[in-house]
Amino acid sequence: MTLSIRNQLPGTVTTITPGEVMASVGIRLAGGQDLTAAITLEAVRDLALTPGSAVRALVKSTEVSLATGRVEGLSIRNQLPGTVRDIATGGAMAAVKVAVEGGDLTAAITKDATTDLALSPGTPVVALIKSTEVSLATA
Repeated sequence: MTLSIRNQLPGTVTTITPGEVMASVGIRLAGGQDLTAAITLEAVRDLALTPGSAVRALVKSTEVSLATGRVEGLSIRNQLPGTVRDIATGGAMAAVKVAVEGGDLTAAITKDATTDLALSPGTPVVALIKSTEVSLATA
């Protein structure tokens, strides 16, 4: 299956914390970073996830925000440090490619945000991703 989701990061399930309907799934990405996905218990069962399961974390580029440093006091669980690799801008929006350990992420943000944050290739950034916006796929 081919997907339009640009951000597909390989990793391994490290923890599964079940709740009433949802589960928090900890993933160690290939680059060594930790990521959290909040998915339904039904999805955990359907994917037969257990610690050690190989997965791909899928994140739409529109769900990736960027900051110029780590952000404290924030409910967003996933903060991946990286470096801007490339920026493609249009009239209103920009696609910012960020090199993170183990791969690349693309963030679709406004062109104004790239200016306000003074982003250019080589700029260190932190990619912010809500755990509810991380989907999981198995091979």
